[in-house]
Amino acid sequence: MGVAIAYSELRQRFMSVLRSRLPISTSTLNEKPSTQRHDNEVNPVIEGSEFAYKATNIVLVNEDGVKTAAKLIRQRLLVESYTPRTWRTHPLHLLPSDPYVALDPTNKSVLNWIFLISCLNFSFWSEKEGQPDRYSVEWRDKWDSSEKKLWTGYWSLVASLNRALVDDDIPITDPKFYSSEVLCPDSLIEHVFRRSSQSAESIPLLGERIAIMREVGSILCKGFLDEFHRRHNGEGTALQLVQMVVDIFPTYRDEVIVNGEKVCLWKRAQILVAEIWAAFYPANSTYPHPIFPGVRGPKIQQLTMFADYRVPQILHHLCILDYPPSLLETLHAGTPLQSGASEEISLRAASIIAVERVKEEILKLFVEEGKCGEDTVSSVLIDFYLWDLAKKIENGEDRIKGMKTAKTVPIHRTRSIWY
Repeated sequence: MGVAIAYSELRQRFMSVLRSRLPISTSTLNEKPSTQRHDNEVNPVIEGSEFAYKATNIVLVNEDGVKTAAKLIRQRLLVESYTPRTWRTHPLHLLPSDPYVALDPTNKSVLNWIFLISCLNFSFWSEKEGQPDRYSVEWRDKWDSSEKKLWTGYWSLVASLNRALVDDDIPITDPKFYSSEVLCPDSLIEHVFRRSSQSAESIPLLGERIAIMREVGSILCKGFLDEFHRRHNGEGTALQLVQMVVDIFPTYRDEVIVNGEKVCLWKRAQILVAEIWAAFYPANSTYPHPIFPGVRGPKIQQLTMFADYRVPQILHHLCILDYPPSLLETLHAGTPLQSGASEEISLRAASIIAVERVKEEILKLFVEEGKCGEDTVSSVLIDFYLWDLAKKIENGEDRIKGMKTAKTVPIHRTRSIWY
């Protein structure tokens, strides 16, 4: 189908920079954005995903499934009072003060915490999926508790960093610390991610995670968020912050080449900005967002879902996505999909398009009811909800009622730094 694998080329370029440990000059932060592609306020992830979706033509969006699932998702969002503030209810999240206080030093701590987690938010699936000896981390079941719990998947990352901060007194989220091989040697980072006593495997891609920490920390030490506000005179939006992240940090350039065209997927760059948006979301939605205080606000609706391996699974379960028999066979067999392979690109692109379609359908429901939902419905919030729902279904804590569903199939297995 003419889909070229761009991951190896990008990874080679990225790792060569990390190996050389070239100093990042302050001019990197002072550069103007490399493109003007946001003048029309169209997210290039949407444009690229539409192109890749048509070019690959493997995973397909089921329009009937979109309409049915949109009604279900909207109803569940309302019944469960699921809002951006739901982010604050997750037991391991580090929270900023509420209400927001500009000079509170906790703000910087939370931003550093979110940034490091987003840098390392990739590839948590296990070869021992469903087995008790898969990689897990033992830590508190919530911040203010003495009860212990085994955390797996994405939450193992969060638990590892929290444990380092609280139990080990390691300032692991401080970029000045983790960028330094002297203050924070590789062996210490390996200790931070140490597995529980019952685990038979370590965290995947540890070497890549360490390299990313060095590169990202070096850049953050030279200032970043202040530069964003300076560059946009305090009027910057979420999409503009995503673009700045991609421009400055090589590790966030989640892009592939499809039939000669660059396709931006930007999973971690968008989720970084979305997590910041949610963490600092004001209790009163009419108040200015402290990170995006401009008259336009964050314009979070411009961001897409975050194309990973978990949300496509729930989209298929809800009959929003249709998988061909060949892909189903691959998933059930546990056969890895190479990053940049046609099937992998199709899964990610179709997921982005599908959630955009669900968002559009939910907005139509608001219009039919004479309500305005444009400021409350976003692909970001839908993604947050679907990811939480997928984990609840996986753990037997929830199941879908009142609509046809497809049998849950395994996630696609792709080892990648991008998601």
